[in-house]
Amino acid sequence: MVKELKERFGIGDKLSFELDEHGMDRAVIETADVQAKIYLNGAHITEFTPAGHRPLLFLSSKSNFTRGKAIRGGIPIIFPWFGAKAGDPSAPMHGFARTAQWKIDNTSLFEDTVVSIDFSLDAANQIHLRYSVMIASGLRVELAVHNRSEHPFTFEEALHNYLAVSDVRNVSITGLESSEFIDKTDSMNRKTSPPHPLRLESETDRVYVNTTAWCRIYDSDWERRITLRKSNSSTTVVWNPWIETARKMTDLAAEEWKSMLCIETANAADNAITLNPGDEHRMALSITASPQSPSSPPP
Repeated sequence: MVKELKERFGIGDKLSFELDEHGMDRAVIETADVQAKIYLNGAHITEFTPAGHRPLLFLSSKSNFTRGKAIRGGIPIIFPWFGAKAGDPSAPMHGFARTAQWKIDNTSLFEDTVVSIDFSLDAANQIHLRYSVMIASGLRVELAVHNRSEHPFTFEEALHNYLAVSDVRNVSITGLESSEFIDKTDSMNRKTSPPHPLRLESETDRVYVNTTAWCRIYDSDWERRITLRKSNSSTTVVWNPWIETARKMTDLAAEEWKSMLCIETANAADNAITLNPGDEHRMALSITASPQSPSSPPP
């Protein structure tokens, strides 16, 4: 499998393929601007590190690396439902896309520094998924859903970003001020975020609905600002398990909750998508990092 991937899709020393220590196949990208890794299991980006920066993505030291299992960290693809499937508690949490084996359709190199990889997955009921990844000094991903069936198709989706931070208790988030959210830690009650930047103080699981705003994470300890730009997404999810829930998670070390912050680009809950036959929906996200002066107070 790896040999065939190298022959068909490898690009010199910029894009190669390998088996990791668990026997899982993955793409490895190395340019003057960035290092990245993407697993075919879930088309899952597990590493994205621009030159001169710490990694932008968090990856658990206890994550599963087994075909058909979810990887804890990076950017899981959530589809076609968010969380538990309504009316079917036996269905896999967050759908099947994050644990399916995706196919690579195409790879390209632009100006010797920009690598693109196109993945695809054919789901049940004639639903076709395409996932396009562009890796440069910033990361851009796009998830396209095409309804090839003869019936309308309703789904939820999310790019479940695990962002690496110095300490989640000390960072601030802008872009969600005064926005409505569903509080999953409080019986799904609907609330409104205060009109100032968000700082997490306890377990947080919020589904912000009807928001297309970009978000920024200010991390003064690491002297950087992470910007998340999204398109065709009306939901943003903010999640951190905090102390007690993290202790119950077998694929997360006890103290690792401090080092991660999930701000997810999504269409879920009120913003679920219905596609008519023949229609296509695209949702995109870009992630970039820039320096933040330690003398500049966070918002």
